[in-house]
Amino acid sequence: MHIYKRLLIFVKPYRKLVVIAIVCMIFLSGINAMIAYLVKPAIDEIFLKKDLTMLALIPTALIAAYFFKGLFDYGQEYLMGYVGSRVVTDIRDALYRHTQMLSLAFFHRMTTGMLMSRIANDIGILQRSVSDAIAKILMNIFVIIGLTAVAFYQNWRLACICFLILPWVLIPISRFGQKSKRYSRRSQEKIGHISTFLTETIAGNRIVKAFCMEDYENRRFASENDRLFRIKLKTVKVAALSVPVMEVFGGLMGAATIYYGGDSVIRGDISTGQFFSFIAALGMLYKPVKSLNKVNQQIQEAMAAAVRVFAIFDTPPDIVDAPGATPMPPISESIEFRNVSFKYEEKPVLQNVMFMVKAGESVAIVGPSGAGKTTIANVLLRFYEVVSGGIYIDGVNIKERTVKSLREQLAIVTQETILFNDSVFNNIAYGSHNKSEGEVIAAAKAAFAHEFIERMPQGYKTIVGEQGARLSGGQRQKIAIARAILKGAPILILDEATSSLDSRSEKELQGALENLMQGKTTIMIAHRLSTVRNANRIIVMAGGTIAEEGTHEELLLKKGLYYTMSAIQSTPPQKKLDLAQAG
Repeated sequence: MHIYKRLLIFVKPYRKLVVIAIVCMIFLSGINAMIAYLVKPAIDEIFLKKDLTMLALIPTALIAAYFFKGLFDYGQEYLMGYVGSRVVTDIRDALYRHTQMLSLAFFHRMTTGMLMSRIANDIGILQRSVSDAIAKILMNIFVIIGLTAVAFYQNWRLACICFLILPWVLIPISRFGQKSKRYSRRSQEKIGHISTFLTETIAGNRIVKAFCMEDYENRRFASENDRLFRIKLKTVKVAALSVPVMEVFGGLMGAATIYYGGDSVIRGDISTGQFFSFIAALGMLYKPVKSLNKVNQQIQEAMAAAVRVFAIFDTPPDIVDAPGATPMPPISESIEFRNVSFKYEEKPVLQNVMFMVKAGESVAIVGPSGAGKTTIANVLLRFYEVVSGGIYIDGVNIKERTVKSLREQLAIVTQETILFNDSVFNNIAYGSHNKSEGEVIAAAKAAFAHEFIERMPQGYKTIVGEQGARLSGGQRQKIAIARAILKGAPILILDEATSSLDSRSEKELQGALENLMQGKTTIMIAHRLSTVRNANRIIVMAGGTIAEEGTHEELLLKKGLYYTMSAIQSTPPQKKLDLAQAG
């Protein structure tokens, strides 16, 4: 019931249209009942009494009845279809908006394929059910009420005999529905697994081909696909079995009607017209009752999908604005990490990290892989909340600022360049759509991207492909840097920003980055030490803590971890090989 109530919240804005559709259904059911009733005067007055007046009136009444039946049928079908499609569209919009509010931790737990399955496949099942099944179930209920009234009006004894059988039909309908819900849930879960598999293998197609793993991946997909087939087959069995079961009950009702009704006609208790009117009502009644079984299975499938969809709605965002949070103004004093600790699930990543970056200063954070460098950027952007301690900008804890205003003050270029399947222009202007064409081109020039963009087939209008697949790694990185330049945020985070570039491109870009960093508060996260030598200060991290701090020259004189890293990175490749062989 809880799921139904939640779905009704989305239906509520369209309740007037639903009421009009229900009115159409009521009139439609009344017309169906009238058509069944007209069988009696048609047989008694025309065929038995040979009344010429009724011969003219009844066909005219039938024409009018079928005209209005078509009119009301169209009205209820269109209105319920509109409401159903609109409701599902609203649910999809709300679900997407909600996922955008969720933190990175959610996306680490939920695979891309599973999330796509919820938004596309599960909501697709909801759409078919809400648009079609609910309309049918309401329509069938009204039709059943109308035709039942006609049957009881013609002969209540005969109707009672038939309707003693009807309640037994509800038992298989209920059981078939429960099985459909169970198999549908398993099917939707399996489709999620297949979606994850497809996402990974299509995105990683280069690796699959490079390692000649096509046959292996084909076997894996065939295995998953076959499991889905076996689950679907069970659903097909339930649907196929429900039809003959309903036919058996239909046969029992028909036999009882013919036996008792025929006997009543022979004895003269009812007229031939009454009997055939009753038969017509019963025959028209069979279709909606039979349809309820199929509709019930659709509803159960929809409920299984709804449970999965609302499970995402029930996932609260980890990062929210605190009560009374205020917008953050541009930085004027400093960024300060005060005893900041953080852990991914149960794994400690940062432990009591303390440092300060003054406004306009450039600070580099270096260290071996897994030292916690990128996590510094993640907690500063509030992609994750710190476990203890706090991050202060101009003396105010960033938790006291709105998340949006905080992130508006930061621009970031990451090691993993993210581009969208859109034009070069729109990728550079992403998040800065208020900027002019001239500003976009200026940002591209500053990132040394303008020259190669101009050589592309459609220049700035060229579509870059999924994840920028039509560009080289260096070109993707330059566009990402141009995006950060265009944003013009006062705080700049460079997370391995030049890692995808060759030595020449890196030197080319280094000048642009230095110009960009003028007057900005910059945090450079790097593994290659050659990119951070000119930083005002260098922080060396190891095991989630700060091991050393100072300028490039000061750290070399200490002959600590930074000195060791610098020595390793500056050692010629042949000497490294000789040292390794000697070891």
